[in-house]
Amino acid sequence: MTSTVPRQYVHRAALAEVFLTKISNLGPESYRVSAQWPRWHALYGPRGGLIDPMLASETVRQTIPLLSHTAFDVPLGHVQSWEHIYLRINRKALRAEMTPPEIELRIRSRDTVLRGKRLGATTLDVLILRDNTLLGSAEARFACHTPLIYKRLRGAFAGVDPLALVASLPQLPPVEPHLVGRDRAEDVVLSPADEPHRWQLRVDPTHPILFDHPVDHAPGMLLLEAARQAAQAVCAPESTVLLSLDSAFTRYVELDSPCWIEAEPLSMNAQGSSLTLITGRQNGDVAFRARVTTAPLADA
Repeated sequence: MTSTVPRQYVHRAALAEVFLTKISNLGPESYRVSAQWPRWHALYGPRGGLIDPMLASETVRQTIPLLSHTAFDVPLGHVQSWEHIYLRINRKALRAEMTPPEIELRIRSRDTVLRGKRLGATTLDVLILRDNTLLGSAEARFACHTPLIYKRLRGAFAGVDPLALVASLPQLPPVEPHLVGRDRAEDVVLSPADEPHRWQLRVDPTHPILFDHPVDHAPGMLLLEAARQAAQAVCAPESTVLLSLDSAFTRYVELDSPCWIEAEPLSMNAQGSSLTLITGRQNGDVAFRARVTTAPLADA
């Protein structure tokens, strides 16, 4: 492991944001992907001595295009879209150390749909290991679209510069960063609303990580970060760590109209772990939902 995979294979513009280093075929529909996580990251940095679990989400996200282009021979320029992603984290494996975490993903694909000889959709079952210790697991279902199909799906939005799409919306103030587990206002993706446990999605298409390259809709990682921040806001002022995130995406979140993020606390156990239902709505329709489990950071 001496270099990262080509940035084009993980749909990243910045080399510094490529975490994956190698892919190997282990047999029919089985793969091993290696990764290295940074000791410090501008958005997903350690808190309370723990690695940010969102690094696992971004690593799985990068694995989706990597497998598409290498294992399934999907041409560059084709577009992958999430249907759902489920993530479980072993908090005992999150301790930040003096060396960059070496990560291994053991992946099996299933329920694969082909359109002719091209990949239409598949599900990835992922085990996430850190130095041979189970750090977590994930399940991700995604579809793959040719440029022509994607253009049909997106209609007038296809390929439009995100700066042009958000220009008609007012600039939104962030909630207080410490309430959503952030240090910088620039990384806050929620804006206050008039109701408790409700916020407007705050979109900054110039953010160097959430918008690493131009996208004509709200990226999936932006929506997952909104869900994580909303779950943290429900528990504020206590700081929390993410333990699980079960999300489903039903429609694209457009950049030219408000998206509302709503949180509904569901349960809390004796150890302080909380389960929160996060719903993203746009123009009255549900765009995504996520069930987020968090635990007190101090106890992790």
